[in-house]
Amino acid sequence: MGVFRFGISLEKTLIEGFDHLIKKKGYANRSEAIRDLIRDSLVTEEWDSLSTETVGTITLVYSHDTRELNDNLTDLQHHYHHSIISAMHIHLDEQNCLEVIVVKGKAKDIKIIADRLIGTKGVKHGKLTVTTTGKHLK
Repeated sequence: MGVFRFGISLEKTLIEGFDHLIKKKGYANRSEAIRDLIRDSLVTEEWDSLSTETVGTITLVYSHDTRELNDNLTDLQHHYHHSIISAMHIHLDEQNCLEVIVVKGKAKDIKIIADRLIGTKGVKHGKLTVTTTGKHLK
């Protein structure tokens, strides 16, 4: 496989900002930070293809007091059981719950599942966080 070296030219303010970010995030060096940026772009590209097998999490915040919401969310999760790997339910306080759902499948299918869950009446906030199975990354 090997390692390839290349040079890039950047304005002083850009490299200073990048070095600040590297230090803040704890990267060992610029190369590792650039590798991470490239991997992130490749993961985004996987998701844009819509047909690649991907993984992600759907995070929901909602009040358990909302009528029929728990049943609706559970029904949706059962409907998409083939793509839902795991779910974790956390009680944030007396009323609010956090649910984290791990999903795996084609990007287009996961987006549909996330939209349905996040769009369920009574969900206060929801977010799909996407990543990769790692099969195509080194």
